[in-house]
Amino acid sequence: MSDTIDIEQYIIKDEPYYEPVNDEVERYEASYSVRMPMMLKGPTGCGKSRFVEYMAYKLVKPLITVACNEDMTASDLIGRFLLDRDGTKWQDGPLTIAARIGAICYLDEVVETRQDTIVVIHPLTDHRRFLPLDKKGELVRAHPDFQLVISYNPGYQSLMKDLKQSTKQRFGGFSFDYPAKEIEIEIVIKESGVNRSIAEKLVQIAHRARNLKGHGLDEGISTRLLVYAGQLIVQGLTAKAACSMTMVTPLTDDSDMCDTLNAAVQTFFG
Repeated sequence: MSDTIDIEQYIIKDEPYYEPVNDEVERYEASYSVRMPMMLKGPTGCGKSRFVEYMAYKLVKPLITVACNEDMTASDLIGRFLLDRDGTKWQDGPLTIAARIGAICYLDEVVETRQDTIVVIHPLTDHRRFLPLDKKGELVRAHPDFQLVISYNPGYQSLMKDLKQSTKQRFGGFSFDYPAKEIEIEIVIKESGVNRSIAEKLVQIAHRARNLKGHGLDEGISTRLLVYAGQLIVQGLTAKAACSMTMVTPLTDDSDMCDTLNAAVQTFFG
């Protein structure tokens, strides 16, 4: 029960840094006011998870995040019986805990999860707002503050990894993308500690690389990788070494594409 759960461990104490791009903060606040389930779509590393953390902090609500994967079962989400020396004991999963305590439950990269796992969220995303624990014979009615948020990267969608319409149409949605140039520069400065000149060059390299998406790259350089590059530069690495480690090697195994990206780095950092 909720009175045995340490809610404080799910409260974000320090304000996460988030730079609003449009009116997404106001839109999310409106969606939370009616507890609308929300879907966040956008490329890897563009700020979806940080946005959820920021909103949980701003609303002073507990946040439980689940990193979804293809091996995750319904029991991983809702809970299971465990054996101990005293017999069997039920242990709530993260979705059940969130429903009990009124947390925001964030399922990150939800399309990685098996379809038979995803369907367990359905009763929580319509007027019923309950979660059946069939193995335990309990019906958990969601706390009034509970909200479900999911995210995924549409760039990696396929017929095998996509949400069914019966799931999608239970959510309101936001489309995220990489921030505008000036905003992204400010993010890199704030998050990594590099000066403006270096931040501007990192962002310019990223913009060049993003134009290659679909022309040799599956995904562009994320804002997250720009921050990583900046952090390594602050630690004393040369800009070229930092960019190679964070903005070239992780993106592709193709030698020609690596040469192309390294040439972009060379253009700005010599």
